[in-house]
Formats: sequence, C-alpha cells, structure tokens
Amino acid sequence: MSQAVLPFLPAEARSVGPSAGLLEGPEGGVVFVFGWATYSYATEDEAGRRLAAVQLVGSKIATSAEVASAFGVSGVTLWTWRRDYAAAGVAGLLRTRSGPKGPIKLTEALKTRVVELDASGATLATIAAQTGVSTATVRVALGRVGPAEPIIEPEPASDPVSDPAGAVEGDEPADAGQAGLVVLARPVPRRTERVAARFGELVEAPVVITQGARLPQVGLLLALPALEATGLLEVSEQTYGPMRNGFYGLRITLLMAVFMALLREPRAEGATRLHPVDLGRLLGSDRAPEVKTLRRKLAELAAHGRGAHLQAALGAHHVTARPDAVGFLYLDGHVRVYTGTRQLPKTHIARMRIAGPATEETWVGDAEGDPIMVLTAAPSQSLASELRRLLPDLRALVGPDRRCTIVFDRGGYSPAVFTEIITAGFDLLTYYKGTWARSADEAFTTVDYHAPDGSTHSYQLAERLIDLAAPTQPDTNPDGGLSLRLIMRRRPDRQQTPILTNRTDLTAAEVAYRMSNRWRQENYFKYAREHFALDALDSHADQPDDPTRLVPNPAKAHAIGQVTAARAGVVAANTDLAQALDVATVQAGKPRNRGTATVDPTAGHALRAAQTDLADAKDTSRATPTHVPLGQVRPGSRLLETERKLLTHAIRMSAYNTESTLARLLRPHYSRGEDEARALLREAFTLPGDLQITDTTLHVRLDPASAPRRSKALAALCAELTDTRTRYPGTDLVLAYSIKGHPTTK
Repeated sequence: MSQAVLPFLPAEARSVGPSAGLLEGPEGGVVFVFGWATYSYATEDEAGRRLAAVQLVGSKIATSAEVASAFGVSGVTLWTWRRDYAAAGVAGLLRTRSGPKGPIKLTEALKTRVVELDASGATLATIAAQTGVSTATVRVALGRVGPAEPIIEPEPASDPVSDPAGAVEGDEPADAGQAGLVVLARPVPRRTERVAARFGELVEAPVVITQGARLPQVGLLLALPALEATGLLEVSEQTYGPMRNGFYGLRITLLMAVFMALLREPRAEGATRLHPVDLGRLLGSDRAPEVKTLRRKLAELAAHGRGAHLQAALGAHHVTARPDAVGFLYLDGHVRVYTGTRQLPKTHIARMRIAGPATEETWVGDAEGDPIMVLTAAPSQSLASELRRLLPDLRALVGPDRRCTIVFDRGGYSPAVFTEIITAGFDLLTYYKGTWARSADEAFTTVDYHAPDGSTHSYQLAERLIDLAAPTQPDTNPDGGLSLRLIMRRRPDRQQTPILTNRTDLTAAEVAYRMSNRWRQENYFKYAREHFALDALDSHADQPDDPTRLVPNPAKAHAIGQVTAARAGVVAANTDLAQALDVATVQAGKPRNRGTATVDPTAGHALRAAQTDLADAKDTSRATPTHVPLGQVRPGSRLLETERKLLTHAIRMSAYNTESTLARLLRPHYSRGEDEARALLREAFTLPGDLQITDTTLHVRLDPASAPRRSKALAALCAELTDTRTRYPGTDLVLAYSIKGHPTTK
C-alpha cells in the first residue's frame, strides 16, 4: 500500500504562486517556500512583513500580482515598498508619520472660533484670514471633507487676473508639475455626506472644487458666465424651491443637464457615455449623478407641475437681460413628431408633408433668433388661434407699456386676429395671404439696408396701402376694415412676395429685413433637432386629453358627403329627364307619331325623388354640428405628458442661448466667426485644462485648441469672460479664464 502525499503547505496558508504560501495569525506571519518556513515576522513588525513581500518578488518566487493578492495590498503599494527598499534598504520600509510634521493648529478654541464665524455668515476665505489658517483647515473644523492631499499653490509665473488671455502662439505650454497641481487629480470621496444624504440629513452637498492639472472637459466652465445671463439657476430656484434632501440638489441637477447638452448628450441616457468623475470635478462634487439619479431628479421637478411658470419666468428674465433684442417677437408653431404606439391626435407635419401623430408647440423668439419661451399648444390649433390665446402672456412678458412687433408667417393670417393684436397694443408683421395685384416693374426700386449686426442687404421693393375686411374697432379704422402697408419684395427670379405691417415708422427695407429674419427661428428648430434633441421623447408617460375639447365632428363630414352625393343624383336625374324629352321630341316629329308621343314618366319621378333626397341631406347637414366634445368621438384619448418636456426645453433653450452668447463674443476675434463660431465652441467645451484656487479666485487654464488661430480666438474670449467677474455657482470663487500657449513646431 503506497503512502499518501504529504501536503506542501499548511491547510490554513494562502498560496503565493506555485511554490510559496503565507500563513498569518494573531502572533504574526510565516512564509513557506517549497514547504520550508523561510520568512517570519511578528504582528507589530510591519517592516518585516513588507520585507517578506519584497523578497518574494525579488527572488522571482512569485509575481507581483500574486504577492500583492496574498498580502492584501494593491500593486501600487507593493511597487512603493520595492522602490523604498531599493532606495534605503530595510529602513525605507519603516512606517513614518504621514501629513504635517509640525504641531496641530486646530485646537478646540480655534474650532469654536471658526464655528462662530461660520454662523455669522462669513465665507471660508474670510474665516481663514481672521484665524490664520488655510481654508482646508476651516473645512475640517466645520466638519466638511477637505482635499485628499495637500496642494502646493506657488505664485504663478504670470498673474492670470491681470493677464487673463495667457500666452499665445510661440510660448511653451505650462508644466503642471511646476504649478504644484496633481495631474488628473481624483476628487476626495464624499462618504460622510453621502451617508448623511442616505438618512435624509443633508439638504444638498456643498461645492468642493478639485484642483488639478490636465483635467478633462474643463472647457465646459466657459459656459458659466453666459449661463448666468440666461437666469436658469436663479429662476428655477424661485420657481421650484429646494429639492428633497439628498446629496444632489437643484444646482447640480441643472448644471449637469446643461453641460450634457453642450457636450451634445442632451438626453438623460447620455450620462452613460460621460465619465462621472470627470464631470463631477466640474460640478464641485466627487462624481456626477448617473442616469437613474438624473431621471429621478427631473421627475421630481416635473411633478411640481410648474413647467409653464418656469417658461414664463425665463422669458421675463430674457426680456430684462436683453431688452434690445425683444423689440420684435417671432412666433411660430412647431410640430414634434411622435413615432410610438399610442393613439395621439394627428396634425399636419409641414416638413414631412403628411399628417401624423404629433404634439404641437408654440415658440417665441427674439430678434436674433434665440428662443425666449415655449408653450404647448392645443391639438390641431391654428397659429392664428394661438396668437389670440397668447396675447395676454406676451403682454405680461414685455410689460404693460412696452410696444413691440409680433412677427409670424401665413399660418397666423387672420384680419380679425390682426385687429386684436393692434388693440392689445402690439404691432404686427406678416405675409399677405390670398390673391393680390402684382406691382408693375417700374414700381420697384433697389434699396440697401445696413442691419444692426453690421451686414448689408439689398432689396427690390414696392409699396402701397391695402384695406382688409375686419371687425371695426374704435382705435383702428372707424370706417370699417383695417388699412395696412403692403410691401412687395421682388426676388431675382421676378417672384413677388407681399408683406403686411401696420408700422409706419419703419422703412420698407427694414420691414423686409425683419420679415426675412423669421427664418432664424426655423434655423433654430433645425439646429436644435440635430444638436439638442429638440423632438426627443424625454418621458414615456402620457396624460388624458380634455374630453370637453371641441373637435371636428366625423358625422358632419359624412353629412356633407351625403349632400354631395344627393346633388350628384339631382344632376343625373336632370340629365335623364333631358334625354327623355329629346327622345319624345324626336318621336313626336315623325309623321306616324305626330301628336301621340309622350315623355317617359319614370324620368320625372326620379328627378322629384332626387330633389327630395337633396333637401333631406341638406336638412341633416344643417342639423349636424361641425364640432363635438372629444369624449363623444374618441373616448379615453391620451396626450403625451408635457411637464417633463417643458422642463427639458427650458434647460436646452438655456444651453442654446449660452452658446449663442459665447458665439457673439467670439465672432469679432475669429476670422471665420460667422460660419464656425459654434463649431469652435463645441471644441472648446471638450478641452482639458487646469483648475487652481488662489485666494478667492478659481483659475481655469485651458489647453490649446487644435490650431493656433483657434487658440488666439479662445484667448480673447477668455479675457472677455474674466472681465465679467462671474462667481462659480454656490461659492464665492470668482472665475478667471486663460488658455495655455499653443506649442510651435520645432
């Protein structure tokens, strides 16, 4: 009988590669190599344990990964031990005290003083100056999480506040190591605050900026000054108030959504394609909210049912911030196509030239094509009906005394609505709809117009007055009707376009220019569909339609069809009778039948029956209402939920307006600014850069762009943005922007 093979290692030992094992207990540890006890160390002998791990790797008994796994450390830690052993021997493996070596400054008396100053409303920088410690120490005293490791903040080579544009072509890029910043610094985990948020004890996590070099997507911070001008954060806080207690609050939710839109990931699921840590640094957190959290936060805001209030408040802020751009308000309807399985009301989709399920919206834009507000329109409502409905909202938007011009296309043509617009204190500008007399060629003159944006336009124009039939109003035409200017614009192909307005103070050239500017709104729809998911289905929820809403009566169409068929029957009966008379006349003219031929009585009976059917069909049609309540036609009809869409519209409108503001600032400094300003901004938003705090200034230093001329343009933009003295939301840190020099080819 053969003897059983003895075990190579003790049963409790952990394997270290194919030849060694580690056995650890309360008294220390032993390393076995080929069954022999080769290294041993006591429990308190940390240096001996590290030495055993280092020598296992050095003697090639096991790999670094196998040793690190057996000793329960990371590969980086084992590499550090080997480096220290190679540099100083066993002495390098001795544990030393980490952190500051001097006496601790944060005494109980100092901590009490810091808490008192914080309660009085003092900022972190003010508290640090009065107590003689750093802001990191102040955060520790207040129980907030400080930086993961100390960051050295030497004086920069050039003052980024006095020289915000930084270096340009020909300068070498700054060395992040010399600046004392950690490359790709990871944010400090906010474990304490997340635990507090889990138990509902945290209203919102405070902002903690992660300083570092070469941080991804720092270019997004260029948007903050222009975003502040849109008023999104301020207006949303006033509209919704604070969100439920949690780690992420209203500020970070809205900033996250705007940043995602600027990165062309406007939908919530776009967060899966963005690194949460990279975006978290820019949001003042350790990581950005992910898809489920972001959807939950948006759903919480939508549940308030204040989407229309938010749109109105953003519009009022836009009017206050940019009063020069709202002298002309452009109104247009937009059809958001639906391709799902729900049975939604159908409407005409002009760009597709079909009728299909869709949601209709009415957009209001300013003179430069930027959106001001959007409202959900009732299904199948014409633009003229929407104009009549929105007049009180527009008056509330611009104020009680301001007179502005409403510009719209032929969809809003209605002389009765024109009268209401003028009565409400507005002016109108639209296309004429209907037949008109073409102006003679000699009536046209060529006129040049210098637009406010510096461009020059040439038009061939003719003008005359036109009277429209409309209800008489005391302040319009007392003789009845409405007298308006009719301006004819002739194109190079000699096609004439008629334009209507009641403005007598504008030249014909400016009227033509303002009317053609309506296409800026169409351009916004096209751009927003492509870049900002304008028509995206942001919520799969639906809501019941109004059962009392009047809709076209299908029975009316059937009744009209019966009238048409009965009228055709009368025509056919008349034809048959006429043929019967002709036949009778011919027969009566023959000699043998003279005086004896008669008309077939069947034809006469058929005509009388057809006339009776026509009268009955007309009576039925008159008695059938043209519109009936929706509940009678389509009971249980549904509509798409609108609150979430109004909220996401507000966010993406703010992102678009932010980009528009930056593009206007960039164009004078960029030779291709008219055509490529937005393309350059899309690149700028993705640029990495450095974040550094000195005193109360947050320095944002971007890496160079893809070409020197682009870097120069961005440097000029950085100078203008720095001059705004914008504060990072939720802090007292003033933003200062610069761009590193673009390296030259050597």
